[in-house]
Amino acid sequence: MLLQILSYCLPSVIVAVIAYLLFQQHFKNEDRTRQWLLQKDLRKEALPLRLQAYERLTLLLDRTSPQKLALRIAPTSQDKMAYELLLIEHINAEYEHNITQQIYVSGNLWNVILISKNTTLQIIHRIATDEAIGDAQKLREAIIAEFTDKPSPSTHATAHVVSEVANFIYISEDN
Repeated sequence: MLLQILSYCLPSVIVAVIAYLLFQQHFKNEDRTRQWLLQKDLRKEALPLRLQAYERLTLLLDRTSPQKLALRIAPTSQDKMAYELLLIEHINAEYEHNITQQIYVSGNLWNVILISKNTTLQIIHRIATDEAIGDAQKLREAIIAEFTDKPSPSTHATAHVVSEVANFIYISEDN
């Protein structure tokens, strides 16, 4: 009698277990699909923000490039130390104005931008401490001359920005 009841119940239990496992797998797949669609929508919305951040950081690097900075900002007096401080203030203001863009780019890229800024400040300070440079106009000319034959720190950082944008767009297109 027990064997007969078991022979009737066992197929029902097996069907119930298989149905449970199939439904569980189905719900997992549905959840993964929902997550994928949500991430796809978020990427679509984040793309313009990230591209805008890359644009702003490229502009930051261009505006803090030593030779372009010296061409754009004229000395207000003949005091070379006052001109050095004026250039440093402009670099720091540009950096602080764009500091929030770091949330949209990789940590590696942000470090490259920070290194570019600090290297530019060091170069300006090194040139300004040269005893042969007597006034602000000579300092301006020396800064411009420093980069006539070699790339500036901003040039290297801009190359990193371009590389990251290319990788980001390539990854975005694949998804």
